[in-house]
Amino acid sequence: MSVVVGYVPSPEGEAALEHAMREVAQRATRLVVVNTSRGDALVDQRYAQPDQVRTLEEKLDAAGLEHVLQHTIRGRDAAEEILAAAAEHRAELIVLGLRRRTPVGKLIMGSTAQRVLLDALCPVLAVKAPTS
Repeated sequence: MSVVVGYVPSPEGEAALEHAMREVAQRATRLVVVNTSRGDALVDQRYAQPDQVRTLEEKLDAAGLEHVLQHTIRGRDAAEEILAAAAEHRAELIVLGLRRRTPVGKLIMGSTAQRVLLDALCPVLAVKAPTS
């Protein structure tokens, strides 16, 4: 069993990671961190760069949590990767960070969170970044 978190290097991604880490500690299970790109990693701001991956690994190691980091470029969208990781690692929970989007932004870009919420076979926890 595991907790899967969709991670992006942003305030929303950090909020999701923090919540997922707390869930993992309470459940005494493994954390699966999913960060992915369809193939445009050099321009995709949601894809963690090497220094961000190192910082993320250090944070997870320091917390003493059993974890797996899936940092992939496979041509699939983020929702597909998160759902596949949830199935592969038998997730008991998926954690996602949410951000505000305009109605036009939702129409043009689709919604990873919406797809995960509708298609996940386990509970999904949606969190927002703290407001400053």
